[in-house]
Amino acid sequence: MSTVDHSLPDVQPAVKQRSLLARMSAGTKRRRRPGRKLGKAVGIILVLLYSLFPAYWMVSTAVDTSPNTRAARLFPDSFTMEHFTTVLTRGGFATFLQNSIIIAVATVFIAAAVALFASIAVARFDFSLRKSMLIMILIVQMIPLEALVIPLFLQAKTLNLLNSYLGLIIVYLAFSLPFAVWTLRGFVAAVPKELEESAYIDGCSWWQMFWRILFPLVTPGLVSTSIFAFITAWNEFIFALTFMSDSSKYTVSVGLRTFFGQNTNDWGPIMAASTIITLPVLIFFMIIQSWLSSGLMSGATKG
Repeated sequence: MSTVDHSLPDVQPAVKQRSLLARMSAGTKRRRRPGRKLGKAVGIILVLLYSLFPAYWMVSTAVDTSPNTRAARLFPDSFTMEHFTTVLTRGGFATFLQNSIIIAVATVFIAAAVALFASIAVARFDFSLRKSMLIMILIVQMIPLEALVIPLFLQAKTLNLLNSYLGLIIVYLAFSLPFAVWTLRGFVAAVPKELEESAYIDGCSWWQMFWRILFPLVTPGLVSTSIFAFITAWNEFIFALTFMSDSSKYTVSVGLRTFFGQNTNDWGPIMAASTIITLPVLIFFMIIQSWLSSGLMSGATKG
C-alpha cells in the first residue's frame, strides 16, 4: 500500500532568494541615501543664500564707509556706524520710528482683541446673516488697497481724522480685521465644545472658561494674526503718505523716502534706515514666538 508524502516542500531556496533581494535593496538604499541628503543640503543652502543675500547686502552697505563708490564688492573695505548715527540724529528717523511703533502696537492690540471676540461670536453662536457676514469678510479681502485710497481719504477728511494717529489706526484695523477674524474663527471652531461644557459643570463662569481654556488653545492663531497686523501697519506706505501732511507724523515707510535725493542717492543712510526698519519686526517676532511657546504649553496643561 503506497503512502502519501505529506512533508512540506523545501522552501529554503525561496527564503534565501528573498533575503538576498532584501539585502541588495537595502544596499541600494544606503548608496542612494547619502546622495539624497547631499542634494537636499545643497538645495537648502542655495535657497538660504538666495533669501538672505538681499538682507546681507543691505547691512553691508549700511556699515560700509563709502557705499556710493563701491563696485559690486561682496565685503566692505572698512566698517562704520556713522550712517546709523546720521539717520537717528540728523535725519529725524527716530521720530518716524516712534510714530510707527505707536501706530503698529495700537493696531495689533485692538485688532487682536476685536478679532478674538468676533471670531468667538461667529464660531460659537448662531444668528441671522452669519454666513453672509463670512462671505463679506472674504469679499473685503479681495478688494485692492489702492482702490480705497480716495474714498477713505474723503471719509477721514469729513471726520477730521487726517494727519492723526487715530485715522491711520482705524484704516489699518479695517485691513487687518477680516484676515484676523477669518483665521481665528478656524482656531475657535477647532476647540471642542465639551471642554467648555466641562468647565461650566465644574463651576467656572464664562470669563474663567475663556481665560483658562479657550484663550490658551487659540493663542497660536492669535499670534499669527498679530504678526500680520503688525507687518501691515509697519510696512504700509500709500495711506501713511496720503493721510499724513505733517512731516513730524510720518511713519518709517514714508520717512525712508526723505533720504532719496532728486538726482543722487546716499546709499549709506538709506540702507541704515532700512536696517533699522527691519529690526523691530524681528524683535516683535521673537517676543511673539516665546509667547506662542508658553501659550501652547499652557493650553496643553490647562485644556
